[in-house]
Amino acid sequence: MDLRNEALEYHRQGGKPGKISIQPTKPLESQRDLALAYSPGVAEPVLEIDKDPAKAFEYTSRGNLVGVVSNGTAILGLGNRGALASKPVMEGKAVLFKKFADIDVFDIEVDSQDPEEVIRVVRAIAPTFGGINLEDIKAPECFYIEQQLKEMLDIPVFHDDQHGTAIITAAGLLNALELVEKEIADIKLVVSGAGAAGLSCVRMAMMMGVRKENITLSDYYGVVYRGRTEGMNPFLEEFAQDTLARTLDDIIGGADVFYGLSVGGILKPEMVQKMAKDPIIFAMANPTPEIDYDLAKQVRPDAIVATGRSDFPNQVNNVLGFPFIFRGALDVNASAINDEMKMAAARSLASLAKEDVPDSVLKAYGLEALKFGREYIIPKPLDTRVLLWEAPAVAEAAMRSGVARRMIDLEKYREQLALRQGKGQQVRHYILNQAKAIAKKKRLVFAEGEEDKIIRAAEQIHMEGIGKPILLGRPEVIRERAENLGVSCHADLIDPRTDDQLEVYIQEFYALRQRKGVTPGLARKHLRDPNIFGSMMVKMGDADAFISGLTYEYPEVIRPALQIHHTAEGNRIAAGVYIMIVKERVYLFTDATVNIDPSAEDLAEIASLAATFAQKLGLTPRVAMLSFSNFGSTKHPLSVRVRRAAEKLKALDADLIVDGEMQADT
Repeated sequence: MDLRNEALEYHRQGGKPGKISIQPTKPLESQRDLALAYSPGVAEPVLEIDKDPAKAFEYTSRGNLVGVVSNGTAILGLGNRGALASKPVMEGKAVLFKKFADIDVFDIEVDSQDPEEVIRVVRAIAPTFGGINLEDIKAPECFYIEQQLKEMLDIPVFHDDQHGTAIITAAGLLNALELVEKEIADIKLVVSGAGAAGLSCVRMAMMMGVRKENITLSDYYGVVYRGRTEGMNPFLEEFAQDTLARTLDDIIGGADVFYGLSVGGILKPEMVQKMAKDPIIFAMANPTPEIDYDLAKQVRPDAIVATGRSDFPNQVNNVLGFPFIFRGALDVNASAINDEMKMAAARSLASLAKEDVPDSVLKAYGLEALKFGREYIIPKPLDTRVLLWEAPAVAEAAMRSGVARRMIDLEKYREQLALRQGKGQQVRHYILNQAKAIAKKKRLVFAEGEEDKIIRAAEQIHMEGIGKPILLGRPEVIRERAENLGVSCHADLIDPRTDDQLEVYIQEFYALRQRKGVTPGLARKHLRDPNIFGSMMVKMGDADAFISGLTYEYPEVIRPALQIHHTAEGNRIAAGVYIMIVKERVYLFTDATVNIDPSAEDLAEIASLAATFAQKLGLTPRVAMLSFSNFGSTKHPLSVRVRRAAEKLKALDADLIVDGEMQADT
């Protein structure tokens, strides 16, 4: 199926045409629920809001609702197709708001090309929303519409076609300039395209430090110069230069930076050759950039190139901006999205690109590695950390600049944002916060210290204040791999072959295992195994926890751990547990790892251990003892064993919710 037919089928499939629907957030299961949701109960919030309009943010969805407004006069790269034809795009915008920032959206398609009419409509419906996102409205009308609405309304108004691209581009520019070691105040910037996005990118560049006299614009009619009459308007006049140059080719020579927001192929190879050393090229026309990425790199291997396409490095994608900017603005009840908030968004993205990239992002893009450099100056759109970096930065800027009507604790806010990302992030942050709360940080020793994933994990542990990482391996190898990964190495590095404590560990291990056939020579041989060495570090008090298993089989890790440490006092057996998160539910499965043929007593103890572990994760345990039988439906010794285990567990802990034996889908 070709792209056209696949896209059409995507939009009509599932029995519900389109991409969005409305879901209730309160129960509607009883007559009482109906009375609270509508008449007569709904009168109470009505009266409260009448007395204090700010109460609308407390009793309605306004505080998490954005209106995405378009009149369809500039739909993507399709031009003026009218209001109705813009609806698929606006629904798409709604999906992105929800997916990336958990913001609800009503899409509003205004069937008018009169700016005054668009302004009138939006002003009239503004009480519904916590913010307005203008979309696909042609220039120069879009500038006027946005400015008028910003003056009229006390909620954020944001034209994403302008500011979204500008913010992401600014983030990339900051990082690119750092890589080529150029000062932003000294660069020469050439811009192709003087529409909404082009002019906003220029204004954003100036806010970040580019000097106005160093910026030259070119559009359909050529260079924007003083005295030009064709295609001019007050917005272009602001950036007209006193120059004799008339074409893009005339102004590109010696340029440090090129912004392309025009048409594909307009930046020729010979133009790129004339740019300054280490040129920075943002070729953002879609679907065909102003110059092909590979061609630009071929002509100028020293260039840093960004495009609007996902199949090349350094994608400039607005989805890195608008969901998170509105998230931060809504959560402090901001009256506007101002320049300080936009700059904060750009700087947060620039900073995030310098952080170690998690495996989830690498997996999403089919990459083995990704680090800050010429091919990675902008975070990837599917990086879930963007919400946790950008929204707090925007919220903080709103509070500092005086447009926030609600003050928040930023640390608690980051935790709240993590909860919006699903149960998985909720569990993860609960565990991390428990670790961070410990005054004396735990020493965590990793057996596979030379592995890239472990090196990166250790650095994250250090940076987040979770604990003190220790890596086992050859220090020179670990340092070299850390450098190749672009991460610092703050972990303690220990080579088990030469460590000062080796002889002490050998003697202690021999004392532990001499009645199990271990000789002094065999003990020395065993201590070469990082799994034994690491476990001995914990045994001897030189570490608090031991982590292994990335490259080893499970028995290779757990056998020496049990030989050295045994089980905790009061526990007869050890068991493995798997955490599985499905949608918004967390499941713990035990034991599919250690015990091969557990008795009823074993099963009861295993379940009890898992329930205790669930409580440590902040969960309320409910135990299902699983079998192929459903409450006696199949008579078999194995199902009877599980039923007896459930009975023993109930007797062991009367407060624990437990039942079985049962099938998994009961």
